[in-house]
Amino acid sequence: MIRFLFDRDTWQEIFDSLNKNKLRSVLTMVGVWWGILLLISLLGSAKGVENSFNRFFGDSATNSVQIWGGSTSIPFKGFQEGKRVRLALGDVQKIKENIEGIDLVLPGNNTQSKVFRNYRSGNFSISGDDPLLIKIKKMEFIQGRFLNQNDMNLKRKVAVISNRVYKQLFKKGEKAVGKTIQINKINFTVIGLLKRGYSIHIPFTTFQQIHNKGDKINTLNITGEPEYDIVQIEQNVKLILNNLNGVHPHDKRAFSSRNSGKEYHEVKGFLIGMQFLTWFVGLSTLIAGVFAIGNILLITVKERTKEIGVRRALGATPFEIKRQIVVEAVFLTLVAGIFGIISGGWILIAIDHFFGHERNSMIVNASVPVSVVFAALLILVTLGTLIGLIPAFKATRIKPIEALREE
Repeated sequence: MIRFLFDRDTWQEIFDSLNKNKLRSVLTMVGVWWGILLLISLLGSAKGVENSFNRFFGDSATNSVQIWGGSTSIPFKGFQEGKRVRLALGDVQKIKENIEGIDLVLPGNNTQSKVFRNYRSGNFSISGDDPLLIKIKKMEFIQGRFLNQNDMNLKRKVAVISNRVYKQLFKKGEKAVGKTIQINKINFTVIGLLKRGYSIHIPFTTFQQIHNKGDKINTLNITGEPEYDIVQIEQNVKLILNNLNGVHPHDKRAFSSRNSGKEYHEVKGFLIGMQFLTWFVGLSTLIAGVFAIGNILLITVKERTKEIGVRRALGATPFEIKRQIVVEAVFLTLVAGIFGIISGGWILIAIDHFFGHERNSMIVNASVPVSVVFAALLILVTLGTLIGLIPAFKATRIKPIEALREE
């Protein structure tokens, strides 16, 4: 078989067959080209959407929930609807003591402030955080470090800034760590520069002191143990907070939340469904294209009846006839598939060029693994071989004498 594939006469016969009707040959290959292009484009786009969601969730642990206070929607215990509820530092210990499966409960505060550095300024979110927040939010540093316990205990005036803040307050190429920025007319020393994010992080205790917050806090960042359901933990936390603040047990607006675990699993389910649909649509289109090649080869066999009869009369075996037809089918599908893969790759490059660099883009780094490309080629070769067997068996059923009489 290997020798046959490298035989010049084999390929001469294939090209002669294709040249007899070039338009038909091209149109035959278009179906496979379109199928593989669609498969690669859809798979790459689906991967880009997955990358976008991973980037969105990549900054937070997937077993975490953030809770903050709001306003009541149900009158309760003499209070009318619309009562403002606030979180307090005392809530942290009560949650730890009364809810099973809790890993971390971290208080947080935030506000908007004007920030200055020399002649540059900007409005940014200032976040008062616990050093353990780094276990909940995944942080990638360009320079420096995050807050530590000494910063908290000593109420140091230190800050961790994001790259967005850096670009607005610092000159390009200037080192940020060790430099000073001014928040609310108070000097803070930059100790870390984050690759992503929008806030300026300062020690929680420093924030409480500067803004005279007392025991009032804005948010609770909670993580659960791996074996516990974070959705159930969220419900239990809200029930305790309702009791502590005199809120109706069924009031859904008193405390709002963002449950990363719940959102993550919902998104993962959506992505799995999308990838299944992508494979189904792509493979269906691909199979339709390969069947078109089989139909064209059946017509070709009919047109070459006399030629096949001559070859049989000269001693060609049924196996040799089958082999020739199958190789033609595989050649057509493989060439069309390679062009489809190249075209799909260029489409993904274009998508990534125009949309992949946007901050809130739904498609990030649209791409297809090399293993998937090889799998697609293997599928093509397999389908081409199987579909080529249909006209091949038809060709071998032609009797030499009848074929020679064919006009």
